[in-house]
Amino acid sequence: QVQLVESGGGLVQAGGSLRLSCAASGRTFRSYTMGWFRQAPGKEREFVAAINWSSGFTYYADPVKGRFTISRDNAKNTVYLQMNSLKPEDTAVYYCACDTAGRTVITNRPDFQRGYDSWGQGTLVTVSS
Repeated sequence: QVQLVESGGGLVQAGGSLRLSCAASGRTFRSYTMGWFRQAPGKEREFVAAINWSSGFTYYADPVKGRFTISRDNAKNTVYLQMNSLKPEDTAVYYCACDTAGRTVITNRPDFQRGYDSWGQGTLVTVSS
């Protein structure tokens, strides 16, 4: 069982920056892909970004390309989401997710929620206008 703990959310003005962290733990932790998803009030959860744990290859949703950067620290079992030029529409609960079974790799769909088997509790990001 993998435990994921997010941190770094908060309130920021439009145009500002935040960095989210997600620390993974577990006796047999192994990740194929780690991703970030978000859920805005009244909306469905959506893909934000993902990173292949071994290659470091990254994937981004169109609304965040050029503004958000996902990265990882393999030694610390931690994935980060650097968010710059934040907009009010980025307001959401951000969730970290981990694929320990390789589904995202087999399907080549790092944006597919069902490819992930472990989820964090979420961290709230609020962007004021």
